[in-house]
Amino acid sequence: MAIDPKNLSPQIQNQLGQLQQIQQQLQLVTQQRSQIDLRLKDTERALEELKKTTEKTPIYKSIGALLIRVPTKQSIEKELMENKETLEIRKKTLEQQEGRFKEKSQELQSKIQNALSLSKAG
Repeated sequence: MAIDPKNLSPQIQNQLGQLQQIQQQLQLVTQQRSQIDLRLKDTERALEELKKTTEKTPIYKSIGALLIRVPTKQSIEKELMENKETLEIRKKTLEQQEGRFKEKSQELQSKIQNALSLSKAG
């Protein structure tokens, strides 16, 4: 049996609205973390490929629609390492946010379920 939202108390309606917002935020953070994961894997793959090259191997990097030759292997390696570090920090931050949103979501779901069971009993 479906519950008509109009018959719910304003407090429960408010909590349902909050739950919806938290779930949307969780979805957004999860998508962002997935994108960061992909970029991190790409960066790690690039670093692995770079290890297979010598100093004399010409290395290019993509800048927009252009491929530009990098001056030295060390310069691109340093850039990739810094990029990797930044991505790892961002990933960790997003994972923490994701955890907090999941926790808040579960907390609100519990409150709503308790309130609904009390209102049915009463």
